[in-house]
Amino acid sequence: MFEFLRRLRWRSNEKQHPDREIIINAEKLEVRVAVLEKGKLEEFQVEHPSEERFIGSIFKGRIQNLENDLQAAFVNIGIKKNAFLHYWDMNPDDESLLDDDDGRQETSRKKPRGKRFTNEEVAASHPVGSVITVQVSKGPIGTKGPRITASLSLPGRYIVLMPGSTLRGVSRKIGDAKERQRLKGILEKLSKFIPEDCGIIIRTAGMGCHRSEFFNDLRAVLASYNDMKKAIAEQAAPCCVYEEPDLVMRVIRDYVTKDIDRIVIDDPKVYERVRREANKIFKRRFRNIVQLYEGNYPIFDHYGVEKQIEEAFRRKIALPSGGYLIIDETEALIAVDVNTGRHKGKGSQEEAILEVNIEAVEEVARQLRLRNIGGLVVLDLIDMKSRKHRQQVYRAFKNALRRDKARTNVMEISELGLLEMTRQRFEESLLSQMHQDCPYCHGKGLIKSPLQLSVDVQRRLRSLIGMLKAEKREVDLQVCIHPVVLERLRTEDEALIREIQDNYGGRLSFKSDPLRQAESFTIVDAESGQTLFAAGEQKPV
Repeated sequence: MFEFLRRLRWRSNEKQHPDREIIINAEKLEVRVAVLEKGKLEEFQVEHPSEERFIGSIFKGRIQNLENDLQAAFVNIGIKKNAFLHYWDMNPDDESLLDDDDGRQETSRKKPRGKRFTNEEVAASHPVGSVITVQVSKGPIGTKGPRITASLSLPGRYIVLMPGSTLRGVSRKIGDAKERQRLKGILEKLSKFIPEDCGIIIRTAGMGCHRSEFFNDLRAVLASYNDMKKAIAEQAAPCCVYEEPDLVMRVIRDYVTKDIDRIVIDDPKVYERVRREANKIFKRRFRNIVQLYEGNYPIFDHYGVEKQIEEAFRRKIALPSGGYLIIDETEALIAVDVNTGRHKGKGSQEEAILEVNIEAVEEVARQLRLRNIGGLVVLDLIDMKSRKHRQQVYRAFKNALRRDKARTNVMEISELGLLEMTRQRFEESLLSQMHQDCPYCHGKGLIKSPLQLSVDVQRRLRSLIGMLKAEKREVDLQVCIHPVVLERLRTEDEALIREIQDNYGGRLSFKSDPLRQAESFTIVDAESGQTLFAAGEQKPV
């Protein structure tokens, strides 16, 4: 009875679709965090506790070699692949850090952000074998090692401390002139407690915060900085001297703002840890919104998150109007095709196209965040004749991207209806992290049709029979194939198989194997059992 009343109280205390809430699913092998707005999934992050966290971590590394042709150094930081350090990342431009807000950076070879060094200067200041302290700005992706920078940053909730920098400023993302002036006054007071060899940036999360909150945050960041300095002095390279907090703590640091109504966690230990952290950082209100989920169903099922994740990661994404998106993630770029589908619209055709395109760009902005897609993105919008409509769609897309923590660069819509953009990429997309290529189609998403497989079998039979005839051997072959292909050979192509047998002589037999992969088949010498030919995987993995 007590258990029933306790669960009833939990259900009655729930607020139906709060404006903004964070749902945390903490399991042994995987931690997932979803940010919902009125029940709709807007942010989604995944972390595997058993895997090392690279992005944001600081290493004491050793330079392995200098590649002047690439204008880069390869640095051993203690992992399998050496890290990649551009020459200009050895001394980045401090002013550009004001755009990052969280201190994380990703540079581009096309747009170097730091001072350009000559090869001789690099060799003199950072010879092979020398020790250098670096921070991972981009995790390993595919066969590439991590990208690193010598510009260090330790992010807190409201500030970013930058060892080795002289910059003291307020994030450019804070546009209000009066608030900037207030924050500069706070910054001036904070500067008295900051080491001379460190810079500081006030983050956008600091807007409207009391001075005491900045000082509390500075104390916590300085503690991490002192621990890092001690590790650098005492430990031998290569080694990690600072590691970013786990996903849950990063979310509490970066996502919990005054507009969060509720944080729900399904693991008691994580719940207690978040409560303690909230007690240190936040006011009483934030401690009260942290709740422990004790329902019978998995937490993501209870809040409708699981279904939204499944829908969001499909290749085809439906739009409210009836239109849809097709998203293809390739090695070179992300291609997004926009289609009207069954949407007819109530006005003119141009108005209907405008409506679908605006819905599409807003959904694309959401999908980029959910899937953690980075690099070059190309949207094939529905053609719009009106320049005014193209500008409306462009502005709608720019506006939708404002909430994205990653840097984006959007080009105007071309005459061909293409919208090109880039999005800052720190690590592999969630699709790459959570999936692997199919062992049968190897990522193509396609397998051969029964017709094509029938052609392949017949072609191979003719080749083998011809070889056996030339060697004056008896022809007695058995073909083991998938039932679908066998059905094709028995019906539509039966006459062709008989023709092969009559023309070449000998005996052909066929065996069905339902466990066989559809594209695989084997041709065996029936008398000796020797496999003469094998195509594809013989059994599913």
